[in-house]
Amino acid sequence: MSAIHGKNTYISVTTLSPAPTGAHDISPYCDTSAFNYVRDSHDLTTYGQDGHVYGGGLTNHSFSCGGKYDTSTTAGPRAIFGPLMSATGEQLVSVTRRVEGTGSGKPEETFNALLTGFVETSPVADYVTWSADFQVSGSVTRTTQGA
Repeated sequence: MSAIHGKNTYISVTTLSPAPTGAHDISPYCDTSAFNYVRDSHDLTTYGQDGHVYGGGLTNHSFSCGGKYDTSTTAGPRAIFGPLMSATGEQLVSVTRRVEGTGSGKPEETFNALLTGFVETSPVADYVTWSADFQVSGSVTRTTQGA
């Protein structure tokens, strides 16, 4: 069995509007992330069955990440996610996730997602932290990174 250390995980969020726009490598601000793979199930049971019969449906994935708060007003999570939470309408972002890090032959996932929550936590005896929750919109593209 081959194990991979989580410290190499790369996460980038690309925003189209509002500012700041463009690709943002948020890896330096993250110390946790999770991709929740979910698929709808449909009960296809008919008369005469002794147990339920199920069929698969649409995917309904979600993604979350978080870490230590950063005071940057141009590059940190607050600068990127704050305006998205304040904007009206659909604010999809493009997320790139490289769970094994960056390098030729390593896996990469890209997907569009709606930022559904952004939390900043201020414990009295610890550092300020942040977390962001995303609902994946559409399909996830899984590729292998090139050279």
